[in-house]
Amino acid sequence: MSDVDPDLDGPPWEEDVPERDENTDDMFGAPAAAPEPVAAPVAAPASTPAPTSAKAQPFADEPADDGAYKVLARKYRPRTFEDLIGQEAMVRTLTNAFATGRIAHAFMLTGVRGVGKTTTARLLARALNNETDVIDKPSLSLTAHGRHDASIMAGQHMDVMEMDAASHTGVNDIRDILESVRYAPVEARYKVYVLDEVHMLSTQAFNALLKTLEEPPPHAKFIFATTEIRKVPVTILSRCQRFDLRRVEPEVLVGHLGRIADREGMKIEQEALALISRAAEGSVRDGLSLLDQALVQAEHGQTVQTATVRDMLGLADRTQTIALFESVMAGRTAEALDNFRTLYGYGADPVQVTNDLLEHCHAASVAKMLGPNATRLPNDQAQKLTALGAAISAGTLSRTWQMLLKALDEVRRAPNPADAVEMAIVRLAYAADLPGPEEALKAIQSGGTLPGGGAGGPRGGGSGGGGGASAMLAARPMAQPALPDPQTFEAVVALIGEKREITLQMDVERYVRPVSFKPGAIVYEPAQGSPVDLARRLASRLKEWTGRTWLIAANGQGGGETLIEVEKKARSVRRAAVEADPFVVSIMQAFPGAEIKDIKTLAPAVEMPAIPEDDEED
Repeated sequence: MSDVDPDLDGPPWEEDVPERDENTDDMFGAPAAAPEPVAAPVAAPASTPAPTSAKAQPFADEPADDGAYKVLARKYRPRTFEDLIGQEAMVRTLTNAFATGRIAHAFMLTGVRGVGKTTTARLLARALNNETDVIDKPSLSLTAHGRHDASIMAGQHMDVMEMDAASHTGVNDIRDILESVRYAPVEARYKVYVLDEVHMLSTQAFNALLKTLEEPPPHAKFIFATTEIRKVPVTILSRCQRFDLRRVEPEVLVGHLGRIADREGMKIEQEALALISRAAEGSVRDGLSLLDQALVQAEHGQTVQTATVRDMLGLADRTQTIALFESVMAGRTAEALDNFRTLYGYGADPVQVTNDLLEHCHAASVAKMLGPNATRLPNDQAQKLTALGAAISAGTLSRTWQMLLKALDEVRRAPNPADAVEMAIVRLAYAADLPGPEEALKAIQSGGTLPGGGAGGPRGGGSGGGGGASAMLAARPMAQPALPDPQTFEAVVALIGEKREITLQMDVERYVRPVSFKPGAIVYEPAQGSPVDLARRLASRLKEWTGRTWLIAANGQGGGETLIEVEKKARSVRRAAVEADPFVVSIMQAFPGAEIKDIKTLAPAVEMPAIPEDDEED
């Protein structure tokens, strides 16, 4: 029996709108002619692969066709192994392994967030199933025209199974994998199982995976990724080929971010990129996310300023925090407190300021041993911290680090973090110039006074007791020579001459171009050929002669002339004045070929008293 009326003019599927209820088929249970008009939509699945092939667009740098904005971390996701930055060692090893056919059956990728573990896993899956018109074997030569590339990168390939182990931790999830691993791949060369955050699997799940991981079928490959490699059992690690993805070096990440900003048609200052790179802590994804945020801070065509990025990141000006660290280490408590209050007034976070002080202490310590390039800071900051490290002993820097660590904990727990920072500054400035235990012991054994004493009066001196080492030293006062206190740079040079440090005096006169001077601190630009240890030698001698710590910083920011250059200029001026003197001009004209060899200033003539003459008449 048919539910089509033969008396009707034509079949209902030729009409645009059916005249009867569309639920009639359900009522009578007859799936007869009603589905046939849907024959036209049947062609829709045939056209479905077209968007799938268009999915190759993720390999291009343009956004998706739907017009939705794609964040930079997704838009510039690596598409080939050559696009991976900072992972040259891993790429080299994989290239050799694929070239020789020595491909492991299981890979373990480990590293911090955002360095490319999941991306590398997908690239490996593509390389294992690389198939193009000219390639039909596992190969790292990836292109955007591979047969399986689009679906693998989109996470939609039936032979490449991706599983988030953080949300599938149980043994039943692993059993599903073990059941499917027995069957051959449907269309690809290998069945590839990608398990992200594999350290989250339970102990039972790891145990269930062991046997298959040790003896997998030839058509199966496993790729694991984790940020917590220590939580993965060694029995699993021993069955995998491990690759440690490194943090990307700041200078490499700065270049990468700069190239992406250029491709986006945006301009951003180099120092701003350095701030973003440091805040990313080696994570490319974090760096791109911060760059995405920074690029919207300026209109198209305008340059994103460093100050804007610093405000965006909530960072204090590092130049100001270095000045704060310098004041603290010099024992200038009032100046250090003023510097911090200025920073706090501009919105600097007390915890961030303390963290910066810790970084400066570390950078000064590292630069003391390895030089300014080891700090990975801009040149002027690196030079300044290197000079600080040269002027401060390793023991003092180590004690400062310990005190700052304690201060950081106090700042985080204090009801008013700014007050905690100020108290830490007072403690640090008080202790900056105190002697170390070994120096104090030597002073006590020799019967002398303790070195140091700091700025702003006596360091301690409780009023009780009178016993112990302090009483012994007080009972035997020793006459101390008066210490010089030079107030100008010229006075410092004169003091060096008085102490007969001829080599040091010549180096200072020849290579030091003063930038700024105040008692206890000299900033200068080193002239070409300056000895690398000049700042350290000068700081050491001045501390010995004046009894205070001197901070000598060679920051290279355009100083004045060296004393020798000043003297040469003065001699040139004197010579020009002499050569222009009319009397000298007349002499040079009277004796052609004569030359002025040297000019000396003679001492004024001494007038002898007149001797009275004898009067002949007398």
